Amino acid sequence: MTRVYNFNAGPAALPLEVLTKAQSELLDLSGSGMSVMEMSHRSKEFQSVVDEAESKVRQLMGISDNYKVLFLQGGASLQFAMIPMNLRAQGQVADYVDTGSWASKAIKEAKLGGAANVAWSGKEENYVRMPLQSEMNLSSDAAYVHICSNETIGGIRYSAFPKTDAPLIADMSSEIMSRVIDVNNFGMIYAGAQKNIGPSGLALVIIRNDLIERTPDTTPIFLRYKTHADDGSLYNTPNTWGIYILKLVMEWMESLGGIAAVQKINEAKAGALYSTIDSSDFWRSPVNKADRSIMNVVWRLPSEELETAFVSEAKKAGMIGLKGHRSVGGIRASIYNAVPVAAIDALVEFMNDFEKKNG
Repeated sequence: MTRVYNFNAGPAALPLEVLTKAQSELLDLSGSGMSVMEMSHRSKEFQSVVDEAESKVRQLMGISDNYKVLFLQGGASLQFAMIPMNLRAQGQVADYVDTGSWASKAIKEAKLGGAANVAWSGKEENYVRMPLQSEMNLSSDAAYVHICSNETIGGIRYSAFPKTDAPLIADMSSEIMSRVIDVNNFGMIYAGAQKNIGPSGLALVIIRNDLIERTPDTTPIFLRYKTHADDGSLYNTPNTWGIYILKLVMEWMESLGGIAAVQKINEAKAGALYSTIDSSDFWRSPVNKADRSIMNVVWRLPSEELETAFVSEAKKAGMIGLKGHRSVGGIRASIYNAVPVAAIDALVEFMNDFEKKNG
């Protein structure tokens, strides 16, 4: 079996140990005589899967009983709509910080149904940094403040999160469980699973109990957080496969020593890659050094022709997913939790060889 080094932004790399475990249980989960994809979501066997998945998420992230943990469908993009529908009353304003493509999509969705104040935007600077606390024009009566904690396309992240009076809501899709955070500093955290914690088609939502009670009566029943919280993420048939794989990923993270241990590995991986980028004028990082993501590393070469050649030759060498997003170009390596250190070593070696040939 030949496996490539996968630098895709999402769907992204999954741990080989998880894939192997899923393969071994594909036809018969825990002696049930059937696959997790075949069993009823109302069965005791699947209830055990959901319970274990939630328990492990809570343990790894240190989530108190003051928060609900939900497994929803529609990815993070559906959350762009659900958040204002649930948490912003008629006539209220919600604050949004525009740090890139994903934050701007959330803003666009929020503006469809009410007032959304853009407290800061990095658009004019081409989204190369995060704002300082003093730069944000936050509303005194905001229903909440929404941020994207790590911009997948731009390759930037908050090294320190904003201080807000209103509940802070964070889209953490591309960095969830990559570093230690204090959940208690947030009103809500959400993430599409397909980058760091599972397959596509699943969203993890961590929401404070008091916020669940805010939902206006006019919100469709299926789109209410309370609906899913009251039924333990089983109001309708969920993404059973996605929840199962997420559970296996949580087990894998536990085996590594938890999020603190994973963070050290991630910082070392990113450090090796940024060190190579900074070592020569042949490579150029377009983003502010203090705001560099450790999950999505972006850089440029002297010409677009060289960038095309780099991506093509890297693919031949067994490294895929290195082409930058179509909206910005360049090179991007998404080095999520499941991307092994060996992949970074191979990429750095390839970069050094490529520069010698083309520098």
